[in-house]
Amino acid sequence: MTQGVAKDFSYLYSDETKGRTPSQLKTIIHYFSDPNLIFLGGGLPMSDYFPWDNLSVESPLPPFKNGIGAKPSGESSDTCHVSITKDLKESQAGIDIPLARSLQYGHSKGQPEVMKFFKDHHEMIHDMQYEDWDICATVGNTGAWESTLRIFCNRGDSILAEEFAFSSSISAAEAQGVTLCPVPLDEHGIIPSKLEEVLDNWAAGVPKPKLLYTVPTGQNPTGSSLSFDRKKEIYRIAQKHDFIIVEDEPYYFLQMEKYEKDPSKRVEKSYSNHKEFIDSLEKSFVSIDVEGRVIRMDSLSKVLAPGTRFGWIIGSKDILLQYLRLQEMTIQAPGGFTQSIIAGTLNRWGQEGYIDWLIGLRHEYTKKRDYCIDALHKYLPNVDFITVNPPIAGMFFTVDIDASKHPEFTTTYKSDPKLVEKAIFDKAIASGVLVVPGNWFKVESLTNGKQPEGFVKPAESSVIFFRGTYAAVPLEKMAEGLHRFGDSLYEEFQISR
Repeated sequence: MTQGVAKDFSYLYSDETKGRTPSQLKTIIHYFSDPNLIFLGGGLPMSDYFPWDNLSVESPLPPFKNGIGAKPSGESSDTCHVSITKDLKESQAGIDIPLARSLQYGHSKGQPEVMKFFKDHHEMIHDMQYEDWDICATVGNTGAWESTLRIFCNRGDSILAEEFAFSSSISAAEAQGVTLCPVPLDEHGIIPSKLEEVLDNWAAGVPKPKLLYTVPTGQNPTGSSLSFDRKKEIYRIAQKHDFIIVEDEPYYFLQMEKYEKDPSKRVEKSYSNHKEFIDSLEKSFVSIDVEGRVIRMDSLSKVLAPGTRFGWIIGSKDILLQYLRLQEMTIQAPGGFTQSIIAGTLNRWGQEGYIDWLIGLRHEYTKKRDYCIDALHKYLPNVDFITVNPPIAGMFFTVDIDASKHPEFTTTYKSDPKLVEKAIFDKAIASGVLVVPGNWFKVESLTNGKQPEGFVKPAESSVIFFRGTYAAVPLEKMAEGLHRFGDSLYEEFQISR
């Protein structure tokens, strides 16, 4: 199949982006590695004065026969040994990033050894539909989202977001004076017909939203996941109304089978080969993008460790150039220690070993999800106004509660679901467990207290929800926490056991 090239979306750039020029000093950094040139042009300290001469780390070795949670024994049969030196040895070429380079200025796009790994990884997983795409390192998806807002949005611009969204992403937009317009969700994520209705009815002459921000897989906070059919519909709407889709995908590889309530009917999913695993993954927005109107944000936070502070963006080369120019003046580059460790580990695991790790994660999260949902059914009141929502991806579960069923809804709580929500939260805290009120994630379509023209605010509902995670604690501790949450609901709603 002949691939096309990305569309020019520069007309959607912010004034800041249009006014930004390349850093003159950054344009000469590639001369630093030229052995025939005496480089006196930049404030780069000599690596001789870096106090670290070597770095050694150990990790489990693929195929992780003892499970991804098993500690390596130190034996060569199950331990991956990584030893990185200040200067590159010939045997390390293409595998390791020497500390003399990783700890130096430069490579704002990411060190070649680690970026090649993730570009090859991306090509294994996602079927790109246009030629001029690229990859750029980030310090994680939260930082990448903040950069995205700066690249595309001026104060007063509008963007679309799921009606309940990651609170830090909401705060980042609000801080930049961007109006967030909530798109209705159901248990399967964004409802395409509702999204189209919002935009078809937008007031004439009022600029439409530039971006749609979405967490398509294991959505935070609702745990919902978009099907491929819905993604295709949403992409069609993006073309029709000319906005960029930003898919924030830290949970992409935490996909799992549907929850089966009867434990005897559960079958542990196994794969005869890696292609079977890859084919089981829901297709991404970026894999259907023919115009370069999708920006995909990936991260190691949920598959290796949050403290790596490492991620990457996939998009058209022209758009990623704007990220690079911004990062050259902000983060400079992701941490050097991180890049050396990641490159040293993953290049020894190889692409096949990394897939083994991701398959192991799927197994572990499925086991924890099932245990969690089982415990919710066991400990929460069995009434028709409390609903447990088992996710098919990610690390969050939600519990829907019809606040109007509270015996004091119309009296003490004045028919206000938010007051019931706060009462439940306070009761749970007093019982020794913390679950997060859904209202903390609600997207309010206001800027300076004003509703955007042409936007119809979704109707309020008496149904509230709480978000919890099955990722953060051991199984036994999770069960105790859910038991306490159940006790709080029994007490608050005055339900007899």
